[in-house]
Amino acid sequence: MRAFASRQFLAFLVTGGFAALVNFGSRIAYSQWLPFSGAVVLAYLTGMVTAFVLARLFVFGPGAQPVHHAAGKFALVNLLAVAQTWAVSVGLADYGLPALGVTRFVHEIAHGVGVIVPVFTSFLGHKHWSFR
Repeated sequence: MRAFASRQFLAFLVTGGFAALVNFGSRIAYSQWLPFSGAVVLAYLTGMVTAFVLARLFVFGPGAQPVHHAAGKFALVNLLAVAQTWAVSVGLADYGLPALGVTRFVHEIAHGVGVIVPVFTSFLGHKHWSFR
């Protein structure tokens, strides 16, 4: 719990929040050409690149690892996170929100919740593995 009550976690939230906005905004743009499910995945990758650059610059620092090692580990941590994001987003859009009677902004609500879910698991993975 101490890791989440730190300046580093706050910086992770701010930079991750910006990357999440990139993710969310790019999903809307990608949805002009792709189905929702594919747009969610491509948007996640766009946000992930943004998150890596910002995390390395402002949260965890360059560390002792070469950039390609950190990037590879970052990508592996994010494989779990993209699976979480996709499952929550599609599950809510296709089943959860319709079952609750939500008919407006279904994709936006579903994707927003899906982007928030992996924040905590990603921070721990990056802190203790990607950028250590």
